[in-house]
Amino acid sequence: MHFTVSDLVLDIVQNAAEAQSKIVTVTLEESDQEFRFTVQDDGKGMTSEELQKALDPFHSDGIKHPHRKVGLGLPFLVQTAEQCGGGWDIQSKKGQGTMVRAWFSLEHVDTPPLGDIPSLIRMVLLLPGPEDIVVRRNLTKAHRKTCYEVRKTELQDVLGNLEEAGSQVLLDQYLHSLEEED
Repeated sequence: MHFTVSDLVLDIVQNAAEAQSKIVTVTLEESDQEFRFTVQDDGKGMTSEELQKALDPFHSDGIKHPHRKVGLGLPFLVQTAEQCGGGWDIQSKKGQGTMVRAWFSLEHVDTPPLGDIPSLIRMVLLLPGPEDIVVRRNLTKAHRKTCYEVRKTELQDVLGNLEEAGSQVLLDQYLHSLEEED
């Protein structure tokens, strides 16, 4: 179940990572009024027919989860975005990849909490599959502006195996420090 917007983002990024992508790019933008995210991959992509099926909560291709008859990732995203004064856009081309965008009004009563964004980024960077995962973060609040980019390959060069406990602790501290006010 999705309890935060971060859960929705992670679900979409996981789909991109599992789509035979070489690179997945995630952009997280936050202001006082709105949270937006974009996930773009260069994976297998979908035809318009496959995309329509992916948006149907009562359909699953049975590949990712062989015994499951429903696929709820995109339908949950669409429903949540629309219910809280936001929106969504999905573009996909077979053999070229997919781009999923969604935005949420942070002033709407039905918007779920964002969740822990640095922890979301850490989880995204630990996903297996793509050669690289790039996360761009733009945080613009009334009194501050923070922008940064992290790349899985660069972090691996510095920290080594990101799945080791020591690397995860350092990565978590680093990502949280990027979000802190000066």
